[in-house]
Amino acid sequence: MNYSVVLASASPRRTMLLDQMGIAHSVKPVDIDESALVNETPEAQVARLAEQKAKTALVRLKNEGGLSESTRVLASDTLIAFNGVSLGKPEDKEDARRILSMLSDNQHEVLTAISVASTTKQVTQTITTKVTFAALTNDEIDAYWDTGEPADKAGSYAIQGIGGQFVKAINGSASAVVGLPLYETRQLLREFGVVS
Repeated sequence: MNYSVVLASASPRRTMLLDQMGIAHSVKPVDIDESALVNETPEAQVARLAEQKAKTALVRLKNEGGLSESTRVLASDTLIAFNGVSLGKPEDKEDARRILSMLSDNQHEVLTAISVASTTKQVTQTITTKVTFAALTNDEIDAYWDTGEPADKAGSYAIQGIGGQFVKAINGSASAVVGLPLYETRQLLREFGVVS
């Protein structure tokens, strides 16, 4: 059977990583409420969001008549956690300064959940990568904010962009930090028959 893979994400980085793996796919971004639930841990939140994105895309495909037994929906969500608290996108420059000051000279966790769904089952997995930041001065943080990059990034930085220069060490999956863990994604797609 030839499987059709649908990526439930508008992220150009996730598309690039799937292309890098040689997995043909179409893109169908979904928009869901990504707010944390009361007392929800970052681990539970990231897994729930990836699952919900995949389910939402499946329902949309079904409603549009584009769902078949060979459809495989892949969704992913990435959160940054520091001391057990999820760090979202900064509200403004002050918020970005607060977040980056916390991460400065510290280790934080990047949690990426991937979820694959078909008409009969759904499997979700969360990958944790530990990232260590260099010590940042206020001037460096302000100069980084002025690039515009931190404004729409969880944790106020992009490792694949200018923010990568602040990363001293990565312990875990580097591709998961960018948005899609290559090894685990391949294993999950194998479980669904997409790759041999």
